[in-house]
Amino acid sequence: MIEQITYHNQLLAIIVPKKFDQPGIHFFTPDELSQQLAYMRHPVGKVIQPHIHNPVLREVQYTQEVLFIKRGKLRVDFYNDQQQYLESRVLEAGDVILLVTGGHGFEVLEEIEMLEVKQGPYIGEQDKTRFSGITSEQAKTVELSQL
Repeated sequence: MIEQITYHNQLLAIIVPKKFDQPGIHFFTPDELSQQLAYMRHPVGKVIQPHIHNPVLREVQYTQEVLFIKRGKLRVDFYNDQQQYLESRVLEAGDVILLVTGGHGFEVLEEIEMLEVKQGPYIGEQDKTRFSGITSEQAKTVELSQL
């Protein structure tokens, strides 16, 4: 049900479809990733003990981002590190994606409303390298509902 997009054993993305629904806590990311993604479902009355997070020095090499699709449809195009197109997925309301490595581009298929979470601080255009992507006609798209 959880899809991992990989290229030559390199994790590009993790997609959590809206239909994922399991009790408890499920981490989808390996411990060494600088962005962690988990799903949690608890029953009424569950108590999560209050806590604070301790200061821990972390080194982040690459920006990883999480997109929460609230409304609409979004095509996500995946590229390898050499900017070569690989494949696409269509996300819709309720889907979540963690973009880990490689390149990515997007095309809005239905008016979109989404949230993005990524590491900061953001340093503007120095934070990314832009390149020419594919056209809609070139997309090799898989809808999550087809998986």
